[in-house]
Amino acid sequence: MTVAGQPPGDVRQDVPVPSPSQPRPPRVWSGSQVPQRDLGRTVVTIGVFDGFHRGHQAIVTEAVRLARAGQMSCVAITFDPHPAAVLRPAGAVAMLASVARRTDLLAQAGVDAVWVLPFTTELSQLTPEQFVHDILVARLHPAAVVVGENFRFGHRASGDVTALAELGAGHDFAAVAVPLAGDPGQPVWSSTRVRAAVEAGDVAGAAAILGRPHRVEGTVVHGDHRGRDLGYPTANLRADPGAALPGDGVYSGWLVRGDGQRLPAAISVGTNPTFDGTARRAEAYVLDRTDLDLYGERVALDFADRLRPMLRFDSVPDLLAQMAQDVAAARGQVG
Repeated sequence: MTVAGQPPGDVRQDVPVPSPSQPRPPRVWSGSQVPQRDLGRTVVTIGVFDGFHRGHQAIVTEAVRLARAGQMSCVAITFDPHPAAVLRPAGAVAMLASVARRTDLLAQAGVDAVWVLPFTTELSQLTPEQFVHDILVARLHPAAVVVGENFRFGHRASGDVTALAELGAGHDFAAVAVPLAGDPGQPVWSSTRVRAAVEAGDVAGAAAILGRPHRVEGTVVHGDHRGRDLGYPTANLRADPGAALPGDGVYSGWLVRGDGQRLPAAISVGTNPTFDGTARRAEAYVLDRTDLDLYGERVALDFADRLRPMLRFDSVPDLLAQMAQDVAAARGQVG
């Protein structure tokens, strides 16, 4: 970790601070204006935090530690929409976590407040100096700004950690760069790696980087009602727009209800080729449950592991035989 521009007496790095066991809900601000009352000096961390993988967690953990050590609030700035959607609309990335999910994960990490900053063309055109003054100093009064060592900011990503440290020296805040990290012998943890794993159906590999299962959120809607006739009623998920659905296949995992209840499930992602389907969808059969009425309910699917690729079967009996094997395999992993 690199620290530059240490503010006087505000941030100490020799005080271990445990993570709170029961994080309190953070304040959440959306839009360009941030309420300044009762903020005082802060420790700020900045990032899209899409997926909030283990690398993100290391950055935020350090920000929270410094905030607790200095008896300050820890504020996380995240962006919506993803910058790529504004800067490269044709190449917009699939999202690993909704804004609400990111906020929850940041809260679990101990952050006191989350500023969901709209990423606009105007914001992208701020110089590094303008970003630091207008976004950070004027509104959040930071004693320290904690980022990953590859952090870039300002128009055309012209600012880096060195520039942040130089600007911080003039505005009385420290720039703290957390080294990138990864598993031994592997590339560093990144949202790009998670997306690639999810797209390939390697949800176990994605989970290893995330530190938890990959999640897709959405609303349960009516489908073909074919699963109930086959003895395996499924919850047909209308995923949030832009969500990163895993590659076609059958998976073990969980259906997570709004109250936090986690129900073991076998999950199918694809077009249902046995019945000549064309629409790509995610459907979850909650193991050994035929009594659930989930229509209209907002739920999440957590993916544990891929059981098999999506296949076309010559007959319904062949399909049913395979579904029985899929359910048994899912039960062995998550049931």
